[in-house]
Amino acid sequence: MKLFCSFVQAQLVRPPYPLPMTLLHILDLLSTFVFALVGARVAADKGLDYGGIAFIAGIASVSGGTLRNVFLGLRPIWIIDPWIIVSIIAAVVITLVFRRVTHIGKTLLIMDTFGLAVATMSGTQLAFEMDVTWFAAIILGVITAVTGGLFRDVLCQLEPVLLHRETIGTSTMMGAITFVVLHQYNFGENICAMVGGAVVILTRVVSIQFDLHLPKFTK
Repeated sequence: MKLFCSFVQAQLVRPPYPLPMTLLHILDLLSTFVFALVGARVAADKGLDYGGIAFIAGIASVSGGTLRNVFLGLRPIWIIDPWIIVSIIAAVVITLVFRRVTHIGKTLLIMDTFGLAVATMSGTQLAFEMDVTWFAAIILGVITAVTGGLFRDVLCQLEPVLLHRETIGTSTMMGAITFVVLHQYNFGENICAMVGGAVVILTRVVSIQFDLHLPKFTK
């Protein structure tokens, strides 16, 4: 038992990827900032105070990546990388400065979709670099992308978009599968990430445009 605990402790102090900037690092920063910005705005629209806005922004932006890293036996990146915290603070400040701006629903939707694409690719790519199986890489890519939005909606007492509307889960899964397939055919990681991200965006845009969603259980 003591040996097992020592192994777990050793794994959890491993950095998720080398600093300074790598493609993975940039993807994580982008998705963190976008999810924090969307989370802060949702919290502000629900009438939360400044502390609540900052809390929701933090939860929405880092929970998916944190869960991914824990599953991979890695230390959450926000513990060792101050730029993650800076990006969250920047998102909160921007939200508060422009709090009187209204009619930004489409802008938030575009940003959220972009964040989903980036986070999916970040999670899937990191999983592959950790030499996990292809199906685990797909699952971790989806978890990275959707967890923050789910927590955000629940904490803000909103109907979770992931569980009721649109095809967020399907979009991220399609993107992760695309990354995996291209990776198996030895395409470069940048190509895999760009094409996979485009699939996430395209799938969500089409599903919203034509009101496509998974069937619901009816009594």
